[in-house]
Formats: sequence, structure tokens, C-alpha cells
Amino acid sequence: MPPVHSSPYFQMNNPAILSLLRLTAGEKRSKSSSGGLLKMFKLFPMLTSGCKMVALLGRPRKPLLKDNATTGTIFGYRKGRVSLAIQEDPHCVPMFVIELPIHTSAFHKEMASDIVRIALESETKTHKKKVLEEFVWAVYCNGRKIGYSIRRKQMSDDELHVMQLLRGVSMGAGVLPSPNDKESTADGELTYIRARFERVVGSQDSEALYMINPDGAPGPELSIFFVRAH
Repeated sequence: MPPVHSSPYFQMNNPAILSLLRLTAGEKRSKSSSGGLLKMFKLFPMLTSGCKMVALLGRPRKPLLKDNATTGTIFGYRKGRVSLAIQEDPHCVPMFVIELPIHTSAFHKEMASDIVRIALESETKTHKKKVLEEFVWAVYCNGRKIGYSIRRKQMSDDELHVMQLLRGVSMGAGVLPSPNDKESTADGELTYIRARFERVVGSQDSEALYMINPDGAPGPELSIFFVRAH
């Protein structure tokens, strides 16, 4: 897939996003080093219990994650839309929760690419709030505008269910048990991917989250940008 800089679908010419992008159009990633959590998500079987994934990933022989890293979780029912939750650590209440205007199946297809970039742009002109405190966002995925979303004031029951199940999980991917112990719902299985992110503040109007690859592969595989219009 072409870099975002050269993508004909990339319509966000916001200099704040361009300054936050770490990978330039001339940079290439070798196939041998394109591992990381997204690759792990594609290779691991879909487990029916988050506890099994915790047992699999919860005892690394050496530290893989920065202590001050931010936790990001992308989750949703297979036939529904994905949600994004950001926490200072897995035991804290999320400081940012939003349902993205993209179906889970479509997002999984995006993850088949080597690089996934999600950009959220607020058109609010005020600077009285921190950028992550804004409510209305235009959402872009890999350069394409996919719609608008509103940040949650309160988590839904399903979102609270996911946060409780993943309370002790720092990183992982798989399938979670549905609420009320139901094996399946009309919306399909409840899938998730959780990772640690390096949080970079570009200015009072821009922040970025760069996924920390557990295998030490160079460059982020998943980046999330927050930008407020000037």
C-alpha cells in the first residue's frame, strides 16, 4: 500500500498531522521486520476466552513495555462497529472512549496492511479544552475519511464489560466472552486488540499515539492522531 503522503485519498493537509507522521514517503519496511502486535493478531487463533490470552502473554521473560506507556484498546462485535478506548494504564478508567464509524470486519481488512493510521480531527476553534476533551471528530482511516464520531461521556454496558475483562491485560488480541455469558450474539463475536502506545504531544492542538511493537520492530504499525483545527 502506498504511504499516506502519496495516497490520492489523503485529504487531510493539516500540517499538525504531517509533522507528527514518523514514516516518510521514502522509508521502507523490510518484510522480515514487519512483525509486532498486528502480525500477532493475524497469526494467533481466535480464542474464546480473554483469560487464555492473558495466560499466553502475561509472563514475558523480560520487560517488553515502557512503564509510562499509554494503553489503547480497539474492540467491537464482528458485525458491528469498532470502539477505541485510551487509558493511562489498564487499571484506570479510560480517559477517551469513542465508537469509530467503521465496521469491525472493514477494520480487520485495514489491519492486513503493514501500516494502519487513524486520524481524528476536531473542527472546534476554541482552545479552552485539551485536545482529547473535544467531543465531535471527523475520522480518517489510512487517508480516507470514513465519517464522524462523538466521544463518549459515559461508557456503554458493552464497553464497560470489555474494560473489566481486560483490566489485567497489557497487550493481546483475540475474542472475549460476550456479556451475560452468551457464546454469541446477533452481532457476532466480540473481538479486541490491546497494545501499549508512546504518547507524543505535538502542541496544544495535536497529539499522537504510536504503538510500541513487542518484538522491537522498527517504526510504528498502528498510529492514532488527534488534531484540532486552527
